Amino acid sequence: MSTKRLEDIDSFLQLSDVIATCGQPTAEQFAAIKQSGYQLIVNLALSTSSNALLNEKQIVESQGMEYAHIPVLWENPTIKDVTEFFNTLEANANKKILVHCAANKRVSAFMYLYRRLHQGMNDQEAKQDLNQIWIPNEIWSKFMQEVIDNYHS
Repeated sequence: MSTKRLEDIDSFLQLSDVIATCGQPTAEQFAAIKQSGYQLIVNLALSTSSNALLNEKQIVESQGMEYAHIPVLWENPTIKDVTEFFNTLEANANKKILVHCAANKRVSAFMYLYRRLHQGMNDQEAKQDLNQIWIPNEIWSKFMQEVIDNYHS
């Protein structure tokens, strides 16, 4: 597999000129990410995920990019997690950002919420990108609805 193209990264999805999402990149793929102009990597996976890179922070920083880790439990996403995620994106709105987790499921759900609640995107449009990656299970559907029902920016 070529590591030169972003599209080769597991579940890669370009959402805008400045935000893309994906599953876990390999160490080699971070060079392609950097070459594509990304400045910040946000990781929502646990460091204990089966495909996690133990030294991901060092790999990312050695490429000259910034790194933020917001570990989100698959079985129990929280309002605190999504709030930290929103704050991270807002604080870095002037940067090109790649957000990843193990398989782009956590990320696609969080990006759906961000686009709905912070960017004013309608449900149908935001859901198209979410559903390209997966149809959220009961835990995540319930969590996403809870965030929408209770969120105040």
